[in-house]
Amino acid sequence: MTLPVLRPTQLRSAENGGALDPLREMAQLHQRISQLMSAVLGADPLAGTTQGWTPLADVTETDDAYLIDIEVPGVNRKDLTVEVAGTELRVSGEIVEKEKVGWLRHRTRRVGQFAYRTTLPGDIDAEHITANLADGVLTVRVPKTETAKPRRITVNAT
Repeated sequence: MTLPVLRPTQLRSAENGGALDPLREMAQLHQRISQLMSAVLGADPLAGTTQGWTPLADVTETDDAYLIDIEVPGVNRKDLTVEVAGTELRVSGEIVEKEKVGWLRHRTRRVGQFAYRTTLPGDIDAEHITANLADGVLTVRVPKTETAKPRRITVNAT
């Protein structure tokens, strides 16, 4: 189950001058409820889809990109699919169960199909998204468009 860490200062949007944005908050709430239901039930009844489980992930924003780090230990690169549709990033794959010798007494590691989805702001450059798998962590870098990057404005004296 992946839930973002929210701080009170993050509830205000920079686009609308620091005012609360109820529509964006409702969309985020819907996304969190869907993620929770899919982690607990293995399905998203709100979207009408069935899936395995959701891996843990962190979403970080820098000045020029969004970075999504998803924990997928034991996953082979060929078993991963990374897609972007509009502003939705979809990562899916499968952790294949290894053949065991002896009796399995206890299991806490997850195996089987998984899916992670997140909605990104509309200011992304979908043509230059990169994904790297290293040490069991898939890092997806979603660059921002030039208009979305912060610019320093020179203040002139009159």
